[in-house]
Amino acid sequence: MLKRKIDDYIINYYKSSRNALLITGARQTGKTYSIRQFGKSFKSFIEINFIETPEAVELFRGTKSSSDILLRLSTLTSTPLIKGETLVFFDEVQQCPDIVTAIKFLVDEGSYRYILSGSLLGVELKDLRSEPVGYMGVKNMYPLDFEEFITGVGINGKIIKSLHEVWIDRRPVDEFVHGKLMELFRLYLVVGGMPAAVNKYIESNNLQEVMTVQQDIIRLYKRDITHYDPNNKLYIEEIFNLIPPELNAKNKRFILKRLNEHAKFERIENSFLWLTNAGVALPVYNIEEPKTPLLLARSRNLFKLFQNDIGLLACQYAEGIQLRIIKGDKDINFGSVYENAVAQELVAHDIIPYYYNNKKRGELDFVIEWNGKILPIEIKSGKYYETHRALSNIMDCKEYDLPEAIVFNNENLRVTGKIVYAPVYMVMFLEKNNAAPAYYKIDLSGL
Repeated sequence: MLKRKIDDYIINYYKSSRNALLITGARQTGKTYSIRQFGKSFKSFIEINFIETPEAVELFRGTKSSSDILLRLSTLTSTPLIKGETLVFFDEVQQCPDIVTAIKFLVDEGSYRYILSGSLLGVELKDLRSEPVGYMGVKNMYPLDFEEFITGVGINGKIIKSLHEVWIDRRPVDEFVHGKLMELFRLYLVVGGMPAAVNKYIESNNLQEVMTVQQDIIRLYKRDITHYDPNNKLYIEEIFNLIPPELNAKNKRFILKRLNEHAKFERIENSFLWLTNAGVALPVYNIEEPKTPLLLARSRNLFKLFQNDIGLLACQYAEGIQLRIIKGDKDINFGSVYENAVAQELVAHDIIPYYYNNKKRGELDFVIEWNGKILPIEIKSGKYYETHRALSNIMDCKEYDLPEAIVFNNENLRVTGKIVYAPVYMVMFLEKNNAAPAYYKIDLSGL
């Protein structure tokens, strides 16, 4: 059984809140499995899947009260509803937006607990979120991050803890441990973080079988494109297919003309948004300046487009590349796969990555807001990892006065001036911190 970070999140959420929780994310990321595991902690667990049970969609249509909903719910299941000890799971809610709207009535009634899940495919998530404000939290779920992956394949938590201490102290990793972690990182580039693919690797150690699972997931994504957005399916699928070759291009930026010579961003924006909302693609937008808040410096139509899972990306490249990646074949340009893995890791940790490009100063692979400051990040897959003109230009710029930068690479950790050279697997330690104080009160005495 794979241990997921979201499992603890769900447990803590229901300990601290009476509200419902919506778990969203791309298909095959493990949403349903984690919810079912949580359901085992209740005396009664009821699951309604709106794809497998289409009659339920009609049954809940137009419901206006909690008593009405609960009466209809009881007709769908033989499992008893036990007050205070029942978890009701509504799955694939994109098929039944009415139940999302109605969740506020059920939460107000208060007899049972509720959890919802849905793929982002074809869902206007902003609409779902706006309806039950104050009654439902929303949590995105992603493929396994690197820490979850190495835990799944057998790495002891004590080793991860010791690595984290090394990261905090900015000390080198034991060379033997470093070598093993680099091997595991290269394996992660191939297997990725889709639970089905990871489980297949754990049980078989057979990369061909892993690829078969990954190809099935890619086919599923393409079927969903046809099903959920038939009007734009050709554009969406073409964009999806272009992700691997575009990432292999020199600047990795998505060039519209490769999609269509006369393509205008405004015309196909919805196709990009569809892939993003589906959790299938991860856009990383360009910023004009590395200053907080980065969102205000974002260019809407300049972006790189990454795959949601590094294993799926590797699967889309030429056959036989997997073994060469694992061996660290020096004839392969690892730049695109390394960058995709890092982008995926940052997004999984709720960090929004951007990139910076300036004709005068050059290009930075990623720029993020971390610990209340701007952190430039460069990804180097080769031996010349100390060559980074753009990063040096930015760090020397007094206007920005950046305190630190990270160059993720294949070598052990060391610090030179304001630049931290860190093994690429240590990206797992870049976690989002809430900079806002948990408690703050203004003293109004004397007014």
